Amino acid sequence: MKEPVRVLVADDQEIVRTGLTMILNAQPDIEVVGEAGDGRRAVELAQRLRPDVCLLDIRMPGMDGIEATRALAGPSVADPLAVVVITTFDLDDYVYAALRAGARGFLLKEAGPALLAQAVHAAAAGDALIAPSVTTRLLKAFADTGPAAPPKQPIEALTDREEQVLVAVARGRTNKEIADELFITLSTVKSHITSLMTKLGVRNRVEIAMWAYETNRTRARG
Repeated sequence: MKEPVRVLVADDQEIVRTGLTMILNAQPDIEVVGEAGDGRRAVELAQRLRPDVCLLDIRMPGMDGIEATRALAGPSVADPLAVVVITTFDLDDYVYAALRAGARGFLLKEAGPALLAQAVHAAAAGDALIAPSVTTRLLKAFADTGPAAPPKQPIEALTDREEQVLVAVARGRTNKEIADELFITLSTVKSHITSLMTKLGVRNRVEIAMWAYETNRTRARG
């Protein structure tokens, strides 16, 4: 039998934390192994328990979700953990900062059990999920303000097919949706995404999407 996905839940509101824990534990293949009421405690627990996924609230006392994400999944972390941030605010600039800090996903607290479980499984599998209702709006809002620094150029030119996959990822499409749209297999989509991560020097599809917006790829293609 497959081992359940081990999750750490961190939220400063006990009722929210309890609710998230109950929802996740109700899934047959997910197990909550730790809870924290602030970011600092979340980092301590995560480093000790090494869960498959850390589910962190953005706004927490002491150390917020962004700092905690950076400590657990930032560029300087040798063995990063998978982090999904969860928040009430769908256009909060802290969300973008958390994704920049290394988060693999972003969800609203109103997302519902199915999407919550999907995000946890995606993060555990090395993938990433951003709430579909806000994917393009969120990324566009911050791309329009301009990146903090000029986007990196790919180490090798993207192929036409990789450009198509890039734009689809930026628009929040799942691998299956990309396969259906481009009439290619699921394994081919995964290969293109792996190639994109290598060429762009990024770690997940969230960073692929941000690069697409920062370089105006989506605007150029409508």
